[in-house]
Amino acid sequence: MLRRLATAVVARPRLVLATALVFLVAAGVFGAGVTSHLKVGGFDDPGSESSEAGRILEGTFGGSTPNLVLQVTARSGDVDSPGVAEAGRLLAERVGSEPGVTEVGSYWSSNSADLRSSDGRSALILLHLAGTPEQAARSTEGIVDRLPADDPAVQVRAGGKLGLASEIDTRVDQNLKLAESIALPTTLVLLVVAFGGIVAALMPLSLGIASILTTLLVLLGLAKLTDVSLYALTVATAFGLGLAIDFGLLMVSRFREERSGGLEPREAAIEAVATAGRTIVFSAATVTVAMTGLLVFPTYFLRSIGLAAIAVVTVAAVSAVVVLPALLALLGSRVDSLAVLRRRDGLATDSRFWRRTAAAVTRRPGRAAIPVVALLIVMGIPFLHAQFATPDERALPAGSAARQVTASMRSDYPADQTDAVTLVTTTHRESLGPLAAQISTLDGVASAEGGPGRYAHGVQVAGPGGASARFDSGTAGYLLVHPDADPQSVSAQDLVRAIRALPGVHENQISVGGPTAELLDSRSAIMSRLGLALGIMAAATFVLLFLLTGSVVLPLKALLLNVLVLAAVLGAMVWIFQDGHLAGLIGATPAPLNIAMAVLLCCISFSLSVDYEIFLLSRIKEARDAGASTEDAVVVGLGRVGRIVSSAAALLTVTLLSFSTGLSFMQMFGIGTALAVLVDATLVRGVLVPAFMAVAGELNWWAPRPLRRLHRVIGLSETAARHSRPAVPAPPVSPVPVPVAPY
Repeated sequence: MLRRLATAVVARPRLVLATALVFLVAAGVFGAGVTSHLKVGGFDDPGSESSEAGRILEGTFGGSTPNLVLQVTARSGDVDSPGVAEAGRLLAERVGSEPGVTEVGSYWSSNSADLRSSDGRSALILLHLAGTPEQAARSTEGIVDRLPADDPAVQVRAGGKLGLASEIDTRVDQNLKLAESIALPTTLVLLVVAFGGIVAALMPLSLGIASILTTLLVLLGLAKLTDVSLYALTVATAFGLGLAIDFGLLMVSRFREERSGGLEPREAAIEAVATAGRTIVFSAATVTVAMTGLLVFPTYFLRSIGLAAIAVVTVAAVSAVVVLPALLALLGSRVDSLAVLRRRDGLATDSRFWRRTAAAVTRRPGRAAIPVVALLIVMGIPFLHAQFATPDERALPAGSAARQVTASMRSDYPADQTDAVTLVTTTHRESLGPLAAQISTLDGVASAEGGPGRYAHGVQVAGPGGASARFDSGTAGYLLVHPDADPQSVSAQDLVRAIRALPGVHENQISVGGPTAELLDSRSAIMSRLGLALGIMAAATFVLLFLLTGSVVLPLKALLLNVLVLAAVLGAMVWIFQDGHLAGLIGATPAPLNIAMAVLLCCISFSLSVDYEIFLLSRIKEARDAGASTEDAVVVGLGRVGRIVSSAAALLTVTLLSFSTGLSFMQMFGIGTALAVLVDATLVRGVLVPAFMAVAGELNWWAPRPLRRLHRVIGLSETAARHSRPAVPAPPVSPVPVPVAPY
């Protein structure tokens, strides 16, 4: 099928390229405004108890807690100074009339001590913006843009949930542009080094640029059909760019190899598609399957990234086996023009280094593999004490205004109004009074307030009044419980569990919400589906690798090594981002890992690992099908693909690190995935795979008799796709001196 496709493509290369160009121009034009269609957040489970509580509060009461906070700081004097007080009152009146604002309260209107800092130099204006998260985000953007920047009396900064989201949104957009400006030129330099020439280097890079443009159009289409997270733009762009360059690298390398074997340009392009193209299609299928695992999660952050990644990798594979062969067929020998580096062993030929490495490892597999396995196990140990949370202000750099406001609210004010635990009911409003008194006695509760009044330590400190009327709509009612701990802390989580366990809460069908409840529900939703997601990925990968190799041993080996690498990478992320080692170097604040990003890191690292596994196994099986022994096939296969895999890993690492700036959870994703890629491309492909295959010998290719018969019917063979011409012999490798004593 691929050979027929390639024949049709090289027969009309100009038509193929013209069609691709029109598509890319359209993608760039229509996809340019995609960010306005993407949604903020996506970390919460829409079917959870906390989400239900939020919907009732928003729909019935217009919200219960402030979601945008303005901190007004006196430039001189305190917040009661005449000039500062006047500026505060005027600002509160102005923002209260902004579109979307349903509630406004300030220190200067209520004279509440809770809204005045302990040193008296700052005070708060609390706002609630109604509507969907996207509507509230747009309203926030307008308010923040119009805040006074040069008022001589006060300095104003925005914080709270929407203030944080607004700044994160801005930084995501800025970081994406910065990442692209770093990744593309750096990638070009590395490709020139790899290929030795500018024209050849531009081929994979062109595929990467096309992937970026296509990603914009793909996300726009998905946003019309379902919720798509803003972070999907960064992740899908980095992922698509990296994979497109990998596929382009593999295709151009194979084309040059076939040309060096004496084929004409069009024949070489066809042969490259029939061999390397088959590997690309197989790799894309495996990555697609791995990303399918993300679709089982209820949070649209993970779901939308899974959908975007599937679409992007499909487009990258199609471009690699359709558009790139057309371009190579037209260029022919000119693909090697504009040479910068003259190399006797171009990328298309065997790598002497990787052949020597494979020969040394297969001679002493135990001695080579045991230190590597021990290193990965040691790297994974910190994961045993991993903690997980949802993103908070610590995701932003220390100098962030929104982060500073949020931190100040917890340290400088008697109570943080935005961290309250909410209890809402539409059926048993009469139960809220006794519950408020009971909950106020629980450990970790500063106070509980609602329609019946305010309670602290079991004592009513304020009775029903005018302000308490907002807690009762006549058909529904709610309570606010103010904890005395950080909402992400263990004690705050224990408090929510204790509240939910109270008989009155369960019996009266009262929903518990708020930031801490959202954290618990989100984590529960992800953990409850994690086994299913991993099962889908593992089963599908096993099936695909079986179809490629005809073995049940090699797929099991691949899964085992993947688990080892992922454990090591997650352990390293705990050591860096949670425990704080190297945090100062990268500008991150120690905090629990973002559970959704950790799952995403695992899925993408898993798919890339299997991607490189397919690159290597395809060449090993090709050599074995040509008559080589298993050990010789490993040496030949790693020699032929080792430089491609290591070059692809270096290029992908540059891309991932370029996209890992600014936000700590994006840093974790970029650094973690880059580490997984580097470990896999060097220690796993260069040491553990050859060592395992050397020890297993012919057992590598074992499968039960029924499965062997099945593979003969539906399996795929590299040699079946090739012409019956002599294989290009690999250059000889000098013997590698090894100790006499066997291991």
